[in-house]
Order: sequence, then C-alpha cells, then structure tokens
Amino acid sequence: MRKYFGTDGIRGRANGLITPDLALKVGQAAGLTFQRGDYRHRVIIGKDTRLSGYMIENALVAGFTSVGMDVLLLGPMPTPAVAMLTRSMRCDLGVMISASHNAYEDNGIKLFGPDGFKLNDELELEIEALIDSDMKARLSGSAALGRAKRIDSADARYIEFAKRTLPRQLDLEGMRVVVDCANGAGYKVAPAALWELGAEVMSIGVEPNGFNINAEVGSTAPDALINKVRELRADIGIALDGDADRVLIVDEKGQKVDGDQLMGVVARSWKDDGRLTQPGVVATIMSNLGLERYLGGLGLNLVRTAVGDRHVLEHMRAHGFNLGGEQSGHIIMSDYTTTGDGLIAALQLLAVVKTLDKPVSEVCHCFEPLPQVLKNVRYKSGKPLQNDAVVKAIEAGRERLGANGRLVIRPSGTEPVIRVMGEGDDGDLVNRVVDDVVDAVARAATQGGASASGKSAA
Repeated sequence: MRKYFGTDGIRGRANGLITPDLALKVGQAAGLTFQRGDYRHRVIIGKDTRLSGYMIENALVAGFTSVGMDVLLLGPMPTPAVAMLTRSMRCDLGVMISASHNAYEDNGIKLFGPDGFKLNDELELEIEALIDSDMKARLSGSAALGRAKRIDSADARYIEFAKRTLPRQLDLEGMRVVVDCANGAGYKVAPAALWELGAEVMSIGVEPNGFNINAEVGSTAPDALINKVRELRADIGIALDGDADRVLIVDEKGQKVDGDQLMGVVARSWKDDGRLTQPGVVATIMSNLGLERYLGGLGLNLVRTAVGDRHVLEHMRAHGFNLGGEQSGHIIMSDYTTTGDGLIAALQLLAVVKTLDKPVSEVCHCFEPLPQVLKNVRYKSGKPLQNDAVVKAIEAGRERLGANGRLVIRPSGTEPVIRVMGEGDDGDLVNRVVDDVVDAVARAATQGGASASGKSAA
C-alpha cells in the first residue's frame, strides 16, 4: 500500500500533505536511494510558478545536500524539460515541484530517474520506506555535504531541444499562433520557441504571480484561449497546463481539439511517413471509441491502459510503441521525450499543418467522437464500488450499451472521487446508463456523504 506516492508523484495541499518536513525527508530518502557508485551525485530540480514552490524547493535542497548530493536549480521549467535535462546533464535524479493542472493551493513532487523516466513502483516504495525511517545515521559528514547552484542556461537548452524536433527545413513562417501558458512553468520557453521558429506569437497566461496558475487559463480552462483566437483571427491556439506536460489545441474557428484527435492526426502522418515503430497507438481506457474506430480504418490498433501517462509510457516501452497519450492532452512521443510534453506535441501538429498546407480545422478533426459522458461522485469514506447494488448497476449498464458502447468506472488516484464514464452511439442511452450508475454509487457512499458532478462531450 502506498502512503505518499499517487498516480503521478506525491501531490496534495501545500502545508497540508506537502510540508517542508515531508519535502526534506523526500530529498533525503530519494538522495540515499540514488547514491550508487563512488562519485559526486547530482540532482536537478525544476518547479512551476506556485507560491509554495519556494518553500518546497528549499526544503528539498536541504534534504539532498544533507545526504551529500549536489543540487542544480532550474527555476520555473516544464516537467518534460526537467526529464530531458536530467539525462543531458548526467544527473542521478530529476525532481519537478508541481501539482500540474491543480489550483495554486496544491503542490507536488515528481521524481525522474537518470534515464529521464518516472520512477517505477519498486523505487517509489523504497523511497517511501526510507521517508518513514530514521535517516539520521545516514546523513553525510560535515566535509561531504552537497552544494547547490542555479543553472541559468536551462531555458535556452530546452528551447533548442524543442526546435530540433522539427526538420531543419520546416519553419512556422506565416502562422499566427496564440499560446496560453496557464501562468505556469512554460510561460517563458513556449512563446520563445514558437517565435524562434518563425511564428507570429500572441501570448496569454504569461504573468504568474504565485496564485494565478491554471486560474481561468490553460488547457483545463480554454475559454480565454478560444476568445483570443477568434478575436485575433489566429491560425491556431495552443493551451498548456501548469507544468506544460499536456496540451489542448484550438483551431482557427475556436473549436477545441483534444488529445484523442491529436493522436489520430500524428498517427496518420507518421504511418504515411513510415515513422511508427508499431502499427498502433497506446492510449488509456478513457480515450474515445471514435479514435479506436478511426485508427482501425487506417490499419492501426488502439491499445488501452489504465489511466495515467505513466501507464501509457510503461506499455510503450515494454512493447516498442513510439506514440501514445491521453485524451486530456498528455501526448508521449518517445522518439523525442520520456514523458508527456505539451510544446513538443504542439510542434509536431504544426509540422503536419504546414506540410499539408490546410487549416487546422481540416487537419485536426479527423473523426467524429462518440457521445461521451463523465460524471464524478465524491465520497468521504467506505468502498462504494464493492457495494452489491453498485456492482449490479454496472453490470446492467454494460449489458445495455452492448458492443456499441463502453462503461468505465474507476476511483481517482488523487482524490476521494469515483469517476463514471460512458460512451456509445446512442447519446440518450449513454446518459441514462451513467445516471443509473452514479445514483447507485451515490447511495452506496451515503455513509460518509456523497455528491455528484459531471460533464458530457459530443
């Protein structure tokens, strides 16, 4: 059983779960875990723009240096940039301080190994065991303490890396781009990379103040971007989230393009160019059935995993796929990155748009998504999914949808919420099935109280 690590590192309320004391212990535990070999060990630390990032960063520095690790500080930097720089700067460990798309009150700690990949379960459990142990006897002596210094060239390194994912002869001249950086980690590097590639760039969400990360901007709040694209008659809008590892696209008409459509576009392009290492794409159980049918028409498979880009990446690595992602916009292109990268995904889409010389709306709406409904049931205690009435409601719902639909029920990995997702050719039937399951789950959760909220997608 995990005590600290969730589906994507350690995440929680700043000075709630995520305290300086915990960050200190994480630094010490992770530092001890990755000190393998007789040489000076180094860890690289990036963060997003939350106010609590200062507190957590300093506590991590104290933890790492206390066990003899040298620390390289990047300042605000996208999560994928931390992963890339961990490898390129030959570090033993990479750390990203971020709660991704959550509000500023939350924060988190993500860890990357020397290969730039997120840690596996075994390493996370090893670190957890150390966090709860007495590490005092393993602290370094006075002469062996670590040092810390700022790396001023990090922005330029990542920008150059991002640009090199495009062919040298391809640029973005003539394209009017609006980029929304969510007042987060990508607020400097994303506009700069697009501008250096020749695009006319208009930026929003680039004035972080410690409190406004993801606040009515970014990939989870796209209305600001949609309005700006329409106002400026831009060719495309690009919205990142707080740590810039996911992306949402808005076409020239102001229509949203999610991760499923992006995977479809890139899969088709890479198949035509002979770049797919396997005849298919890896996605999660939440990806729309429309994507699966579209890829099938191209002779490609859609392989589904549990929710979380980490699960997608694990399957990609194990089975040799080089394209995968999530409907939410975590797109993983393993030819370039070891984790989701919103900027790289946007650049690969722009490359297709430039090559085809067509509007984004024509390129990106490659299939008609099936009606999909997602509702959340919040609960305080108990295990609602083990209730007999809930089990029967789920079985009945799946039988009603049959082969022309899907019903996915799962507990959130980051909060006490049961997520109920249904999709199928008959939108009315999908709504009724989801409502029935939500009602059953809510009744089963009344011991601690429950509330339901939801959304639907055409």
